Amino acid sequence: MSRKGWIYMTIGVLTLAAIFAMEYNKPKKVNWFPSYVSHHKIPYGTYVLNSLMEKHFPNKIEQVQKPPFELLTRTDSIRGTYFFVNETVSFGEAELNVLLDWVDQGNTLFVASDRFEQKLLDTLHLEQANVYNDGQLEPLFYLELSNPKLTSSTYKFTKDYYTTGFDQLDTLRTTVLAQVYTRSDSTDNIKKHVNTIKQSFGNGEILLTSFPKAFTNYFILKDTNQEYTAGLLSYLDTDKQIYMDNFHKSGKSFYTSPMYLFLNTKEFKWAYYLVLIGALIYIIFEGKRKQRAIPVVQPVKNQTLAFTRTIADMYFEKGELHLITKHKIDYFLEYLRSKLHISTQNLEDETFLRNLSMRSNTDLKDVKTLMGTISKLREKQYVTETELKNLNQKIQAFKANVDGK
Repeated sequence: MSRKGWIYMTIGVLTLAAIFAMEYNKPKKVNWFPSYVSHHKIPYGTYVLNSLMEKHFPNKIEQVQKPPFELLTRTDSIRGTYFFVNETVSFGEAELNVLLDWVDQGNTLFVASDRFEQKLLDTLHLEQANVYNDGQLEPLFYLELSNPKLTSSTYKFTKDYYTTGFDQLDTLRTTVLAQVYTRSDSTDNIKKHVNTIKQSFGNGEILLTSFPKAFTNYFILKDTNQEYTAGLLSYLDTDKQIYMDNFHKSGKSFYTSPMYLFLNTKEFKWAYYLVLIGALIYIIFEGKRKQRAIPVVQPVKNQTLAFTRTIADMYFEKGELHLITKHKIDYFLEYLRSKLHISTQNLEDETFLRNLSMRSNTDLKDVKTLMGTISKLREKQYVTETELKNLNQKIQAFKANVDGK
């Protein structure tokens, strides 16, 4: 690789390292997902709520992972308060009937949800309405408890532009526990909306609040908001068991994916990303097409000599020595014409013999002997093996002189 290529590669590596360092050290993004799961420490989890209830109500808290229908129909010894908190708690018709029958036996149902099923609202003669943050550029709601025996402070919530409340209450059967309102820019009187109620049902009672965020980590840990949450929880019967629902949740109560450990831990997550990036780089650089090995091509062998020997052996085996001699003489004369550039029309001409002697670096006597042998053998019809060998020796000696050997 050229020097310029190394410089570009170094700059790329340093840039990539700087990006990784910035990503690793940047503040962790806050997860505002409304999970309401008991072990989640995100803003809208309920880890703080469950920890405080375990602390202040020892041996009274039981975490329930199964649906209420299954718990209440298969177990007869369930007595106390069933506590539900989620963004939306939606019971099926059969499940709601089982819950209401259970409350009718002298138990308590506590549900914190933005929205409630219409059947439950109809049963309690309630209606829900939206409360909007009118006239304000920033979201701001005020919450307060209605019971004068509790704190008279007002608590702020600044995360939503609207919330829900209850409308058209049956005041003879319903007790208002908390209210919500927002200040308007107009001079009209502030209208407060009921967001938490309590109502008797048979031998038990039902508590509903349309502000489930009061039980989240963010709300409880914000300023003095825990006093508002404590005021709502003060209506629970602490002499009986409290069953904390973990089934009706927006978030996952447990994680089945083995990748959760890597992706939820900052160090493991970046180690996992680096492995993926390294694998991608390897594929890019090592997966590209490479030059295939060039096969070794054996050069074509010169089979002329082998062919000549084969033909000669064939003639020799058949005893046709005169044909071998004829071909031998013809090839030699062609050699003289092409190699020494001399005419071979008259082999006994004196001028021809002198020129051949000088050009071949051979004694004139030897040249005359060779040419005489050739002339004699060309006229014979039968050639002996000895004569053929003698001719071949003289021709080889002549060629050796030509080549200077």
